Amino acid sequence: MTPADDTRGPAPRLTVIGTGYLGATHAICMAVLGFDVLGVDVDPDKIERLGSGEVPFFEPGLPELLAKALDTGRLRFTTSFEDAGEFGDIHFVCVGTPQQQGSYAADLTYVDGAVTELARHLRRRALVVGKSTVPVGTAARLTELVQRTAPAGTDVELAWNPEFLREGYAVDDTLRPDRLVFGTQSPWAEEQLRAAFAPVIEQGTPVVVTDLPTAELVKVAANSFLATKISYINAMAEVCEATGADVTGLAQALSYDDRIGGRFLRPGLGFGGGCLPKDIRAFSHRAEELGVGQAVSFLREVDAINQRRRARTVDLVRELAGGDLAGVRVTALGAAFKPNSDDIRDAPALDVARTLHRAGAVVTVVDPAATGNARRAYPELTYGTDVLGAAAGADVVVLLTEWTEFREIDPQAMGAVVAGRRIVDGRHALDPVRWRAAGWEYRALGRP
Repeated sequence: MTPADDTRGPAPRLTVIGTGYLGATHAICMAVLGFDVLGVDVDPDKIERLGSGEVPFFEPGLPELLAKALDTGRLRFTTSFEDAGEFGDIHFVCVGTPQQQGSYAADLTYVDGAVTELARHLRRRALVVGKSTVPVGTAARLTELVQRTAPAGTDVELAWNPEFLREGYAVDDTLRPDRLVFGTQSPWAEEQLRAAFAPVIEQGTPVVVTDLPTAELVKVAANSFLATKISYINAMAEVCEATGADVTGLAQALSYDDRIGGRFLRPGLGFGGGCLPKDIRAFSHRAEELGVGQAVSFLREVDAINQRRRARTVDLVRELAGGDLAGVRVTALGAAFKPNSDDIRDAPALDVARTLHRAGAVVTVVDPAATGNARRAYPELTYGTDVLGAAAGADVVVLLTEWTEFREIDPQAMGAVVAGRRIVDGRHALDPVRWRAAGWEYRALGRP
């Protein structure tokens, strides 16, 4: 069923402000669902690439959907906020909120700029919907900003609809989300959001309708919980290393408890990317501002545990190399912060590779999708184009991103090209029995 079939009236026209990872995915998927969508960005190169059918980042399935959406004529892109104001009934704000330089706080420059510029061109009743991850209280401030700036004044309302995309699964998470959260200030705003997501709601997707501050908190609360679970099992890995226990067996035993579950209970190098690290830091900072910093003070230790896993991975490589990394040839399998992505923001893999390089190792990095981004950001590292070529002559191999092709490496084939059969499995992605049987010295975080 498309929105045009909805008996509740004509479908709203949508704009998406910001065409980065979140915005481009949202715009493309909403067009595929049958809406007329206008994507807006201040970067003309990004707009040109999207308009010509090129997705500027790696996300499985999205290029095909972009081609489909462009073919229907329902999706187009522009740099004009004036066009956006004239076109849209509902405006989704999807710009980035990076961590401020020298602070844990979120940088709201892009959000404030996008909302201000859009509001200048809102001359009729419209709904502005924030999807960016922001500190609680931002929506209330933006409501005042929008209504003060827009020619339509209080006819423009603001709502919040947090995103829950997982890189590598963003298409499915947009078209078939596990829930929708609507933070609204009026029944009309809720009606507009229900119209904008009608095809998704009709699939049976649960909808949580709440107030603005609750909607703002959902994303950071979810990310904080996931980060805590990941760091918890990595804290247990530290204990296992001190006691000779095996963290993988411990995690398996814990996973059978329905109150705990096995998802995100995977020990290893820890989390990275553009969301979890900066979101938990911004949450801590905002809580301090609100006078409730003690309530989330544990997040500082969650962050610290996560950082220690990177240092410990370097230690394992050093131990396998005999205690000194100077001149040691290391092949680093992975650059992206997770598989099925080319995102290198706060990537543990590259953090480890750079630390090894600074310690004197000769590091060659290989990744199926993120090599280009990594090379631009860290040109001091060496980059390979294929796994066996990158591993030729290596003294130590370290698995840092658990791509399927890395999981499926033949230890005998790799053993034939390396100088020394030594491997650190930073993601617990390999079968230690199989690798040891092929003559490899195998090490992993939290395993004896």
